[in-house]
Amino acid sequence: MNALQKNDIKCKLIYDIEYSNKFFDINIKNRLEKQKKLKKLLDEFGPDVVLLDRLSGIATKITKANIPLFILIRGNFWEESKWAKETIYTSPQKRLSFLKNQRFAKTCFNNASVILPISKYLENVVRKNIPGKKVEFFPVDGRDPSEWNQISGMNLKHPCVGLLQGMNVWGKTRELLTLTKVMKELPKVTFYFAGDGFYRDRIIPKLKNFKNFVWLGNLEYPAEVKKFLSEIDVYLLLSGMEGLGQTIIEALLMERPVIATNIGGIPELIEDGKTGFLIETGNHEDLIKKINQVFDQPVIASNMGSKGKEIIQENFNWDNIAKKFVLILNQNIQ
Repeated sequence: MNALQKNDIKCKLIYDIEYSNKFFDINIKNRLEKQKKLKKLLDEFGPDVVLLDRLSGIATKITKANIPLFILIRGNFWEESKWAKETIYTSPQKRLSFLKNQRFAKTCFNNASVILPISKYLENVVRKNIPGKKVEFFPVDGRDPSEWNQISGMNLKHPCVGLLQGMNVWGKTRELLTLTKVMKELPKVTFYFAGDGFYRDRIIPKLKNFKNFVWLGNLEYPAEVKKFLSEIDVYLLLSGMEGLGQTIIEALLMERPVIATNIGGIPELIEDGKTGFLIETGNHEDLIKKINQVFDQPVIASNMGSKGKEIIQENFNWDNIAKKFVLILNQNIQ
């Protein structure tokens, strides 16, 4: 918002839940009050466009008010839905909830004036799943580089590899099990994992069988995350699917050498061999090789981190992102 205001774009940030009702909310009075509250907001502020950073119940109300709606897409909604259907929505009640979510998502996409995927990978996914819809590539996962500086305060055992990711989608999370083969072959390297989620009990107990594994749970964002990224020797992202990879952005800003799976939008952040290393999913032998290479060639690893930081500073600072959004506005708003 600050960057947009520099470009003479007036902005207002709202929390959609305060203006939209959940499926199961049967309180008529509450529903009417939220509708009035939203109408008052739209009348007083008079936006030329509304940008949603997720699929939200507010979408239908925005389009009924004849206001152009932009929807930001951060992840592969269709692949995540497929995994959720197979692994979470298994009971009849949950199946019903899944179908409602699908109908709701379809309504959001139909009502959107423009869909904004944050990576080229997601742009292709959106075009495939919503043919004919206006789509604009918009890499919006920005950071203020001046805020991502080295911070001391976390004492880790070296050499070490750090991982920072959630465990809520099995299609993403199961890739972490690759570590069981890696840690066995690299007993002198300590692997620190920060994160939590729905599939914790299917992952953490298996990794805890190894003495060189340490689970840190969730870290406070951003202070503890900065300390973590300041202390680790290598950042590793093992994921089965990724819209872009925001933790990679932060790790590169902290000048960490990065190793990540070659999936989704990750190759748009990492140039293999120059700003980090890409490995294929499940390839534990190559992962072991790349980890050893980072530790055996510290100068090259350091240069990777420095080069990666330069690229992130250029492409993911808020001022440049704001300018891209202004161009999108000018092209899509009459």
